[in-house]
Amino acid sequence: MAKAKVIFFCQECGYESPKWMGKCPACHQWNTLVEEKVSKKSERHEVGSNQSKKRKKPQSLKEVSSKEESRLTTNMEELNRVLGGGIVPGSLVLIGGDPGIGKSTLLLQLSSQVANLNMNVLYISGEESEKQTKLRADRLDVSENDLFIMAETNIEYVIDAIDEMNPSFVVIDSIQTVYHDAVTSAPGSVSQVRECTSALMKLAKSKGIPIFIVGHVTKEGAIAGPRLLEHMVDTVLYFEGERHHTFRILRSVKNRFGSTHEMGIFEMKEEGLVEVNNPSEIFLEERSQGVAGSTVVASLEGTRPMLVEIQALISPTQFGHSRRMATGLDHNRVPLLMAVLEKRAGLLLQNQDAYVKVAGGVKLDEPAIDLGVAISVASSFRDHPTRPDDVFIGEVGLTGEVRRVARIEQRVQEAAKLGFKRIILPRKNLGSFTAPDGVELVGVDSVHEALKEGLGE
Repeated sequence: MAKAKVIFFCQECGYESPKWMGKCPACHQWNTLVEEKVSKKSERHEVGSNQSKKRKKPQSLKEVSSKEESRLTTNMEELNRVLGGGIVPGSLVLIGGDPGIGKSTLLLQLSSQVANLNMNVLYISGEESEKQTKLRADRLDVSENDLFIMAETNIEYVIDAIDEMNPSFVVIDSIQTVYHDAVTSAPGSVSQVRECTSALMKLAKSKGIPIFIVGHVTKEGAIAGPRLLEHMVDTVLYFEGERHHTFRILRSVKNRFGSTHEMGIFEMKEEGLVEVNNPSEIFLEERSQGVAGSTVVASLEGTRPMLVEIQALISPTQFGHSRRMATGLDHNRVPLLMAVLEKRAGLLLQNQDAYVKVAGGVKLDEPAIDLGVAISVASSFRDHPTRPDDVFIGEVGLTGEVRRVARIEQRVQEAAKLGFKRIILPRKNLGSFTAPDGVELVGVDSVHEALKEGLGE
């Protein structure tokens, strides 16, 4: 039996060290090295070594075909948008999310839709038995003949089953439960995840089979295991959502075949995940009108414009140091905008506690929401509500100027579709398009002008 030695692996970058260190010398992260036992073998075992190895010759760039790959389009338009137009053959896609968020439900529904296209689908579960997977399928009303399930954690048996069946689509749930016999460490360790993912990547590229793998996440929200895992796959998707909300957000953070700013929205119901085709209407359906501190902003997530409510609560501080809290947006943005309001608009906010929230559980990270956040804070501080049919768009600079934003026409059209009558936007964006009927465009150059227009001051 091969002798095993102890090696310390960095969970962030995969750095190997013969001894434990508090700080990783490669990625400079603290307390990321974990102990693993690795088998000392003279010959390296490669998963799927039975496949014939063909030596490739270098090709001239002009000789390489630039024809786009034909994508597999599903009935889930939200998923197609996030993937960049559909599933690319031979791609390796990683989906991460909190436990119970709906990753397995989403992939089982996706497998059912692919099987409906008369394609063989292999769903491999390392966390549930065949009976447990069947119970979920019955709840989701999934019963396709071309959908095959398998409960297995040995990567060699998994690859043998794929070689024998030659499916058109494969799901691995999850990568942390799969192991390889040649690696002596426990399933889910750095070396196991790296070896198994490498084997699946080679299989996907050689056979042209799209493979979706599920990844667990840590308490910080990042995918568990080495950061190397995200570098190996073609696409990384995060499935997010609040436990107390039924809405789920599928967000792309890496995509070699499309944009990394796309976002798909689903609603969890008894029959499974249902697509939300008009998220703006959903996020604004519970909005209270005539209340100070509430504004509507037009954000752009990828190619999709989306209207979301920003809520702010400003109250006198009871302690020596005022608090600044933000939910759904960058917490550093709130004190920055409050400093601009205090310096450029004359609002005394240094002794005020500020609580800012994006309603609906969505997370926004775009400069175009700056003006809406600033108006919300000023509205709550003055206790003066904005008009219920106003939308605010614009980036706010440190000198108080309101800067132009991209794709303003799409944002305005989305606001007009939902019945908003007035849009306050950067003056630099005026004149580049024609406003829809019944919509008034108000251009502003500074935060001071926006306060006059939005709050009537």
